[in-house]
Amino acid sequence: MKRRAFIQNMFLLSGGFMLSANETFAFVRTSGKKIKGTVRSFGKRLSNVVVSDGFSVVKTNSRGKYEMPFHELARFVFISVPAGYAFPQQNGLAKHYHTLTDEKKQICNFELTPLKADDSKHNFIIWADPQVKNERDVQLMLSQSVPDVRRLIEESGSEALFHGIGVGDLVWDEHSLFKRYNEAVAGMGIPFFQVLGNHDMDYNKGGDESSDQTFSLNYGPTYYSFNRGKVHYVVLDDVRYLGKDRNYDGYISRQQLNWLKQDLSMVPKDNLLIISVHIPVHNSVDNNTDLYALLEPFKKVHIMSGHTHFNKNVIQNGVYEHNHGTVCGAWWTGPVCGDGTPGGYGVYEVEGTDLKWYYKATGLDKNYQISLDIEELSHQKRLLVNVWNWDPEWKVEWWADDKPMGVLENVMGFDPMAVKLYKGDKLPLKRSFAEPSRTDHLFMAHFSPEIKMVKVVATDRFGTKYEQKINA
Repeated sequence: MKRRAFIQNMFLLSGGFMLSANETFAFVRTSGKKIKGTVRSFGKRLSNVVVSDGFSVVKTNSRGKYEMPFHELARFVFISVPAGYAFPQQNGLAKHYHTLTDEKKQICNFELTPLKADDSKHNFIIWADPQVKNERDVQLMLSQSVPDVRRLIEESGSEALFHGIGVGDLVWDEHSLFKRYNEAVAGMGIPFFQVLGNHDMDYNKGGDESSDQTFSLNYGPTYYSFNRGKVHYVVLDDVRYLGKDRNYDGYISRQQLNWLKQDLSMVPKDNLLIISVHIPVHNSVDNNTDLYALLEPFKKVHIMSGHTHFNKNVIQNGVYEHNHGTVCGAWWTGPVCGDGTPGGYGVYEVEGTDLKWYYKATGLDKNYQISLDIEELSHQKRLLVNVWNWDPEWKVEWWADDKPMGVLENVMGFDPMAVKLYKGDKLPLKRSFAEPSRTDHLFMAHFSPEIKMVKVVATDRFGTKYEQKINA
């Protein structure tokens, strides 16, 4: 973990991770020192719980105790919360860590609360790029996005177990708005973990090693892991600040990879593995082959990313990457991203090691998964269908006046609504830099002007059918 110029002490926690006065310990960064502690749950000492400082990764022994060398660059000690226990949190923000200080004592204890139900079945949501810049953006997030998540959770039933992961660009360079983002997290009512995005970094305060000071002050370590059911979750920092202005690239530091190798060595290889990052791994992380090599032993691996402001699913090296559309749509100026994906978030349902998912458009029914548009040509009409969460296992069919016409042609192109709303240097009015983007999840067909009604049925990889009709 990177060295930082600031020191912090944030030990007041809640939601199953509680520290009394005599448990608030401090640390000294001296060669040869040790970090020690105990993991308990209501007095019971827990064995085989993974604890790390970002350099060493150890397990508690049969008496619930752990010990590791004190690394002078470490800033946090964090617990990989084991399955069956509530995520430590404070007002929704994950608090699975202690912050190291320069005091002499080196003992840090963790207290966990068991869940009341089996967590092998649970759900999580992925928020990509809320990216609030001002109070207007904040109000849209609080009045539209947060209530939508609350409705989703309520409709899932009181027994449903949820958590969330924000995969970066929580704010848009205005770090004072982290507090407002935290209000959104609290309003959703579920534990939320955070990923560092390029717009969450501190600029011109040094190099990559000092770029996450403000983020870490709010959210702790920038890489860590946790567990729920038979799923091992990993958060990584794949944004490397290049030391000047807003220059950065996609890269996973060697230290993170060394830590990840240790962390994954303690995880059953038949567990489902979920990796959350900001920048897409498949095409934008320079050393992605190093990461893929570490993931290779696992049978089921999914990567959750954001950053691009469009939705795209990619399977590479046996890894399924979900590159999410944004919570903010087109930077809070329109209802869709540049590729036509509605502003919204990913919803994931876990049962054992099986994973199902869909994309939830903010303010719309969860079954809204496709959009239709018909264009008038000289002697015919053209149907364009956007299936924003498409992957090669989907099937997209169409009917003309109730006559089956077969499978639609998959094409690259621009979403008609995105073109209408954003194309040109004067649109959209508030942030005219937003432009439509080419996408591979469009489908097309041509038909005669005599056709009166067109129906499209898109069937996802899980067999769920989504139907829409449009008057021709």
